[in-house]
Amino acid sequence: MGCLSTWTFLLLLLGITKTFSQGTWRSIMGTSLRPNPAVYHNEDNYEWTTWFNVDHPGGKGDYEKLNAIRFYYRARVCEVPRALEARTTEWIPARSTGERVHADPAVGFWCVNDEQHFGRNCSNYAVRFLCPKEIVSDVEEVIWGPWSDWSLCPSQCDQVAIQHRSRSCKSNFKQCNGQTVEARSCQGPPCPRCELHCVMGKVNDECDGCMCQDHTVLGSVRSAGGLPAPGAAILRAGPRPKFFTVTDHNGHFQVPGICPDANTTLMIKLKNHAPLQVTVPLSTERTSVLLLKLERAKKLYVLKNPESKARREGQTAAFCCKVDGTPEPNQYEWFHNGTLLDRSQYQYDETLVLRNVSLDHIGEYYCRASNENGAIKSKAATLTVIGQKAPSCNPKPYSHLIRLPHDCIQNETNSIYYDVGRCPTSTCTGKLDNGIRCKDSVSYCCGISNMEEKEITCQGYQLPIMVVTQCGCKTCVDTKAIVRGRAIAADTGEPMRFGHIYMDGTRISRTGYKGTFSIQVPTNTERLVLTFVDNMQKFVNTTKVLPFNPKGGAVFYEIKLLRKKPAVIISSRETNKLDLGELEGQDPIAEIEIPPNAFYKENGEVFMGNVKASVTFLDPRDVSTAAAAQSDLNFIGDEGDTMPLRTYGMFSVDFRDEEGGESLNAGEVKVRLDAAQVKMPEHLKTMKLWSLNPDTGLWEEEGQFHAEKKQRGKREERTFLIGNMEIRERRLFNLDVPENRRCYVKVRAFRSERYMPSEQSEGVVMTLINMEPTPGFSTNPRAWGRFDSVITGPNGACLPAFCDEQKSDAYSAYIMANLGGEELDAVASSPKLNPNTIGVPQPYLNKLNYRRTDHDDPRIKKTAFSINVAKPRSNVAEEANGPVYSFDKLKECEEAPFSAAHFRFSRVEGDRYDYNTVPFNEDDPMSWTEDYLSWWPKPMEYRACYIKVKLNSVHELNVRSRNMGGTHPKTVGQLYGIRDTRSIRDMDQSTVSAVCLEFKCSGMLYDQDRVDRTLVKVMPQGSCKRDSVNSMLQEYLVNHLPLAVNNDTNEFTMLAPLDPLGHNYGIYTVTDQDPRTAKEIALGRCFDGTSDGTSRVMKSNEGVALTFTCGDKEVTRQSMFQQIQNSLGQATAGSARPSRGNRRQRVDSTVPRNSRRRSTRNSYTRAQTIG
Repeated sequence: MGCLSTWTFLLLLLGITKTFSQGTWRSIMGTSLRPNPAVYHNEDNYEWTTWFNVDHPGGKGDYEKLNAIRFYYRARVCEVPRALEARTTEWIPARSTGERVHADPAVGFWCVNDEQHFGRNCSNYAVRFLCPKEIVSDVEEVIWGPWSDWSLCPSQCDQVAIQHRSRSCKSNFKQCNGQTVEARSCQGPPCPRCELHCVMGKVNDECDGCMCQDHTVLGSVRSAGGLPAPGAAILRAGPRPKFFTVTDHNGHFQVPGICPDANTTLMIKLKNHAPLQVTVPLSTERTSVLLLKLERAKKLYVLKNPESKARREGQTAAFCCKVDGTPEPNQYEWFHNGTLLDRSQYQYDETLVLRNVSLDHIGEYYCRASNENGAIKSKAATLTVIGQKAPSCNPKPYSHLIRLPHDCIQNETNSIYYDVGRCPTSTCTGKLDNGIRCKDSVSYCCGISNMEEKEITCQGYQLPIMVVTQCGCKTCVDTKAIVRGRAIAADTGEPMRFGHIYMDGTRISRTGYKGTFSIQVPTNTERLVLTFVDNMQKFVNTTKVLPFNPKGGAVFYEIKLLRKKPAVIISSRETNKLDLGELEGQDPIAEIEIPPNAFYKENGEVFMGNVKASVTFLDPRDVSTAAAAQSDLNFIGDEGDTMPLRTYGMFSVDFRDEEGGESLNAGEVKVRLDAAQVKMPEHLKTMKLWSLNPDTGLWEEEGQFHAEKKQRGKREERTFLIGNMEIRERRLFNLDVPENRRCYVKVRAFRSERYMPSEQSEGVVMTLINMEPTPGFSTNPRAWGRFDSVITGPNGACLPAFCDEQKSDAYSAYIMANLGGEELDAVASSPKLNPNTIGVPQPYLNKLNYRRTDHDDPRIKKTAFSINVAKPRSNVAEEANGPVYSFDKLKECEEAPFSAAHFRFSRVEGDRYDYNTVPFNEDDPMSWTEDYLSWWPKPMEYRACYIKVKLNSVHELNVRSRNMGGTHPKTVGQLYGIRDTRSIRDMDQSTVSAVCLEFKCSGMLYDQDRVDRTLVKVMPQGSCKRDSVNSMLQEYLVNHLPLAVNNDTNEFTMLAPLDPLGHNYGIYTVTDQDPRTAKEIALGRCFDGTSDGTSRVMKSNEGVALTFTCGDKEVTRQSMFQQIQNSLGQATAGSARPSRGNRRQRVDSTVPRNSRRRSTRNSYTRAQTIG
């Protein structure tokens, strides 16, 4: 009866279907039993605990387990609860919820979401337990808890060990009698049988190889340069390499017991060398001899960086990273906005796949690859995520002003600038499938989707112009990047004739007779590293890292080469010292000491005899040598970041046998650096020896320096830094220190001195030379330390530079700009600074100490400026907005608005004016637009045409070409563009001048469907009469109908020839993948009057097409034509360029060059849809 009362009482308290006290448990359903209120149990010995709620119903359900409750509230629950009660947090008993739940006082309470009715989850429950009161009882029963499981047997195979189990006393007040721990012996698992079978010898005890006691392997190991390799480790290759021995001081080793069965593989490991595996050949002899030569370890190098992508929400994006090295990378890590991604979540290796992308995935991604020798990071790629229904590109074009002729003033704005609009060239989503690929099969960019043709009414003529009205996602314009230039001696300018150019160890091109070269950058090239090798042995092999414009177009470089020093004869049997220093009147920076018998042949044999030694040193104390510096002075740090170096000198060593001319290596060479030449004391502790990897253009550490005092003379004691090295592989060596005080300097280039935002030039090579100031004379730099170049984009360039926050003049720098071999002008600093013109406000400008190179001497060129690179202070507002940015703010520097402080360069205004009806920026090939009126109808095939005109006149005159559609039904009678150029007076004939005038070439239009013979009108300014037309040109035009009417003798009209005629016709045509290059080459030929030569001097009587005679009366009033030429400049469509031959200043012209205001109005508008 007492048992029945107890059950009834517990059912009443629990409030759910069934409860079970001590012992077992089982599931209970959502049905209910009405408890009998008449049955009651005496509660004097029991009491309820507080309510517990340690879990929430998210995830799989609500679990109020006893072990979890005891974890948080150990002292508040008894060891053996008698019952439990569960209610929701809204105080509804569990039986009333209709949910399927489970309960056991010994386990707890739980509710599983998957067991509920469809669409319903568990409620949030709280529980309490019924526990005995803490009253000492004389009759309390002593209870042991259950035994635990036996512990795992720790025995090795076929051996005996001891395992344990334990129990605990469950009594509250009495101590239990008996043992709490038991032990027993256990037998380990049976040992696996050795499955290895040896063809020769017997299996060793470890069962990981065969052993032949009567055989010995003898070997000799040499380093990459052929020198003995002491300390190389000899191991048996395999999943678990086994160490045998190391090589002695001669590089020799012996390993007994190795079987010559052609199955045993040895591995040789040496610092800075790639591991070498060699198989012991099959032999019946008692001794095998191995002669081994190691290869230099290849540092990790990024072959392929991840590419930026745009995706819509829900799509898939993949980023790929390819890194090469020896050994290969054994680990890849991916980072999102600087945070390491969880490998277990993304399952990445060298490829990172992001599925079902969302806005949370927006940001930058880069990889870091590593092996036992180090790590390297890739460049960051940006992922743009766009909503499902959001436009892929902003349909509204942003403002882009072009300058109009001065007599075309807009009434609405009273301005001579007109907004033609422009679309960004950013990546957009396009029509991509959801496939996983490293590179999208089709590249999509934001571009022009709609244009309107408008006509601006000026004074006496109509000017048509195409205006962008809408942007959209289009297929990107296919472009090619080109690097061209010339390789010349740094001292005399002598060209390196017919030299070889290497990339990744493969010859890809050669220089011409004048040292010129042109290279199309291979697709997917991330870093262009070229090595120039002189076959005539006049110049040092030179490795250059050449920035290029990834958007396409050509960049021009002048490669300065160091001339090899004449060789001196030294004896290999004696100690030889060679000085490193080229500055007259100054002590050498360092010296090389070569001990006796240190020269080796390529096969490792010691060389005895006379050596022809040539040591060429690039001395940074001579500022003129900065342009000859090799590579970009960077190395890869321990964490994989690209870090800068500051040089104290570079040297190239060439050792050869005096008789046979065989190249020699040298070991155990010491380099002694004079500590007095290091003007920054903190650099003494970080100085290292480096060598240049010609394939990657990165510097690799060769060794450390240590200080040593040496007596020089009777009283003088000097400190030297001593470093040890081997000379091999004809590498360039460097005395450098890593430098972490870095900043960025913002610089922009412009097409004129108006410094308008819309007149910025892209593709300009900006160069910054870091200088070291002489102590006490901060404005008189004594040596350069680093050389960096960056290509300008649409928002200028950010140049890396060393800087210091505490001392503003600790570092100074020279900055210069070059476009196509032409040096651009910096803003003047005298007679006084003009912050508005320079682009930097005060007082920061004074702190930077801006000085143009002609500041103190007007006879010096004005193509560079110097500044103190003062790091901006974070608590000073006027230094927070450029032009100097701290190193961690590169993105802010690159994206800085035009209003932010920056330094400026400008081009000298040329005697030429270009106007295109369809605007096109020749600096940016991606700005090309599909339109029948495009001056350049086919991207990547830019064809430039010029006609040479001779003028018999005492004055230099302007000549115009007006170019219209001639035979194509889509363009007939419509204007392509205008070209105006001023003639250049002959140097020998004062009454003769000539002009090379561009006109639009005939040929296919953009749809490549039908040719158009361009109708070209050549119109000299003033009172001129056509004297003659080249007879061959006239014959060609007559034979290639239709023939244009030429009734007006003041001008010449023709339907431009389809063929590239050449100098015999006075027509000059060049096709190139870059518009600027095509024009430069064609102009050079036109100036020279030949089809294959070039000249910067106009030859008035050579290769002429037209001759005009003009009146002697001096022009005193600007004609309409001249007004346009003088006012428009080159800003109109980004296409104006001063030619090399037109760059000299004209001091004898009486024609005013100032701009005047003019009015505009739109007479009609024609809408056009692109694509």
